[in-house]
Amino acid sequence: MHIPGYFEFCCRVKTLAGHNALESIPEALAQLQAKTPLILTDKGVAGAGLIDIVINAIKDKMTIGSIEDDIPPDSDLRVVNHLAGVYREKNCDAIIAVGGGSVMDTAKGVNIVVSENADDLIKFCGAGAIKRPLNPMIAIPTTSGTGSEVTLVAVIADHEKNRKMLFTSYFLLPDVAVLDSRMTLTLPPFLTSSTGMDAMTHAIEAYTCLAKNPLSDTHALAGIELLSQNLLNVVQNPDDQEGRLALAKGANLAGIAFSNSMVGMVHTLGHSIGSVCHVPHGTCMSILLPYGLEYNLHKNSEFVAEVLYPLAGPEIFAKTPKNQRAEKVIEYVRKMNQDLYDATGGRHSRCFKEVLNRDGKQMVTKEDLPKISKTALGDGSIFYNPEELDYDDCMMVLNAAWEGTPLNRNKIKKG
Repeated sequence: MHIPGYFEFCCRVKTLAGHNALESIPEALAQLQAKTPLILTDKGVAGAGLIDIVINAIKDKMTIGSIEDDIPPDSDLRVVNHLAGVYREKNCDAIIAVGGGSVMDTAKGVNIVVSENADDLIKFCGAGAIKRPLNPMIAIPTTSGTGSEVTLVAVIADHEKNRKMLFTSYFLLPDVAVLDSRMTLTLPPFLTSSTGMDAMTHAIEAYTCLAKNPLSDTHALAGIELLSQNLLNVVQNPDDQEGRLALAKGANLAGIAFSNSMVGMVHTLGHSIGSVCHVPHGTCMSILLPYGLEYNLHKNSEFVAEVLYPLAGPEIFAKTPKNQRAEKVIEYVRKMNQDLYDATGGRHSRCFKEVLNRDGKQMVTKEDLPKISKTALGDGSIFYNPEELDYDDCMMVLNAAWEGTPLNRNKIKKG
């Protein structure tokens, strides 16, 4: 067990998990002394009928202030400020966020504005600007990936100034996270696979990067096991409610882990590819995960080797010689991506040249890689990576990940 000389860990989110967990929301809100929630979601979630499930679970026991489904895929400052106005107009006293990362981030932003009785979210950008508890918020994830229901971060885009603003505070943690298998049953297989690998990346980077600690490690290992045991099965059998709930729990555990131990270069490069080329975050994570493990292996092979037990199971762990376990983890992650590629008919990308938009055009070109590399050098997660990264290192990794070939480890500088 790795025990650092100093670490911090905090997760004060109450989690309700079960096949009928939604029905517990009225009681949870009552305990928070709230009774008129504003429900926030997006068009996709509403169109899939998931809001109807939530409403039917709570409508007989409480009054819903308003239901707003205009949240865009990329959270927006103007939308946050508008929804804060709706919250006040409808005399709401709590927020229920139903959706993925953008909905959660938007809801956190709205909660800042209304709780601080402010007129503009931008005043609270950065870390430490929020000084007191916010109004009650319940988070209901509809993917098993981001872990936003248990994180203390929100990212909001200011499209007028073409920038993304980061908000960080323990007060941004939702009061309650609700994990209900009904909320992910309609998620298509290719989205289940990419969001599942997003969660897997959270857990593995949390366990293998610089800010790991015993408490985050425990959550990370449990998350890896649940995700590994259930992801492929759920992609192949989307109606498996037990598997869906297991993935939700795994993503939740991974979210708690990385929220306390941070992440590394997989996120450094993934954030930048998302910013430059608008590739979905989960796709970036699944492609880059084996490359991050390869690049850092000379620094953290002991920790990577320990991941093999929850990832592949006790039998494979026992059969693999100790000095080969770290390499086996990388091999197993690549096999997972290949299995998910096969199970989704090729929609789960294994490398960036396979990532196509709706028109069938490549979303990431070789010409994009220099800009991505420059952008990556300004990402905060780079500081938690076991090995240093410069522009040439980023280019080396991105070129390999674009082609889908293993890294040439002889070219990795060892700082």
